[in-house]
Amino acid sequence: MARLPGVEPPDRLVCHVDMDCFYAACERLREPDLEGEPVVVGMGYEPGTDHGAVATASYEAREHGIESAMAVSEALERLPRRETAEGRADTAVYRPVDMEFYESVSETVRDALEDVPGTVRNVSIDEAYLDPDGVSWDDAATFGRSLKRDIESAAGVEASVGIAPDMTTAKLASDAEKPDGLVVVTPEAVRSFLAPMAVESLHGVGPVTARELGEMGFETAGDIAAADASTLVAAFGERGRDLHAQARGEDGRPVEPKGRPKSLSSESAFVEATAKRRRKRETVRALAMDVAERASTEDVLYKTIGIKIVRPPFDVHTRSRSLPGPIEDPELIESIALDLLGEFEGKRVRKLGVRVSNLSFDERKQATIGEWGDGADGTDASESSACGSGEARALGQVTLSRFE
Repeated sequence: MARLPGVEPPDRLVCHVDMDCFYAACERLREPDLEGEPVVVGMGYEPGTDHGAVATASYEAREHGIESAMAVSEALERLPRRETAEGRADTAVYRPVDMEFYESVSETVRDALEDVPGTVRNVSIDEAYLDPDGVSWDDAATFGRSLKRDIESAAGVEASVGIAPDMTTAKLASDAEKPDGLVVVTPEAVRSFLAPMAVESLHGVGPVTARELGEMGFETAGDIAAADASTLVAAFGERGRDLHAQARGEDGRPVEPKGRPKSLSSESAFVEATAKRRRKRETVRALAMDVAERASTEDVLYKTIGIKIVRPPFDVHTRSRSLPGPIEDPELIESIALDLLGEFEGKRVRKLGVRVSNLSFDERKQATIGEWGDGADGTDASESSACGSGEARALGQVTLSRFE
C-alpha cells in the first residue's frame, strides 16, 4: 500500500460507501415481507439442505450469533429454517446466493455513484470509494445524506457512508455506525477517531499479527500511532511502517478507478410503475442517446447492446444482443434497445436501463455492414431469424444474459 509522508491536505475529502448486509438486502427487494425478519444467505446452500457457508446474515440474524463464513449447519442450529419450525419465534429465512440478481442491483448502485461529479473506485460488489468534486468539509454531512438517499432511491438498498481525509479512515468511518450510518471525520478529528480502535481494525491485521502486536503492548490504533515507527519496522518490516501510517491517518493513496469499465449504462426509474408503450419507448430512446454520448466521449466501441427492465416489486430482467464486431452507432443502440423492449409489451415496469458492453478501447476499427453480412457464425445475415426487423435483422444472433 503506497503512502505519502505527512498528514493529508485539509481540503482532501474521501467518501467510502458500504452497502449494509447487501445480499440479504437484495433478497428483501424481491420479498418485501422479509423486512425486519432474520435472513441468512448461504454460499453453496440449497433449500432443504444444511450444506454451504453463510455469505451474509441480516442484523436480525446476527443477534443470534450467526456470522459470515459460519457453516450453514451451525447457523441452522442457532436459527432453524422457518419452513421446518413453524410456530417458533426464533427462526430465520434461508436463501441461496443469487449472484446474477445481486450484481444487477450493484450495477444500479454503481450507476448512482457515477452520477456524482468526481472519481469513483469500485472495489467489490457492495463497496466503493469516491473523491467528489467541489464538496467542502462544511458540506460533507449534507453530501453524505444526499448520497445515501440517491442510492436508496435508485437501488432500494441502504448504504453506510464514511467521510474522511483519507481512504483508510473513510472505510473505518463507514463501519462505525452500521447499519444505515453516516460518519464524518474531519481532518482535525482523525487521530482521536482512530485512537480507541482495536488493532484488528487496521487493514492487514489478522489474528496472528494482532496477537504479536498485543505481545508488544499495542492494543489500539492509538498505541501504534504513539510509538516510534522504527519499532514497528523492526518487528514487521515495511508492513510495520504501513500500520504506523494507517494508525495516524496518513494514507496518501489517491482514489483511482479500478481498471477500465466493463460496460456503460444509463437507467431511469418511474415514480409509479407504468405499462404505457409510448412512455416506455420514449424513456428507452433518451437512455440510448445518453449511453451513446458517453461512449463517444470516452472514445469506446461496443459489441453488445442490452436493456434492463425492473418490474414490480423488484424483478430484474435483462436482454442483450451481441454483434460480430465493435461498433459506434447511436441509432443502432436505440433500434436494438427498442426491439428488445418489445418482449415486455403491455407489462408494467418501474425502471428501465440501456447498456453497451464488450467494450473496445484500443481498437477503433469498426465492423462494417458488409462484414456483418457474412454473419458471426458463417450464415448470411439475410437468413438470420434470431433478430428483429429492419436494420437490426442483419446484426447477428440474440443472446439472453445479465448485464456484464
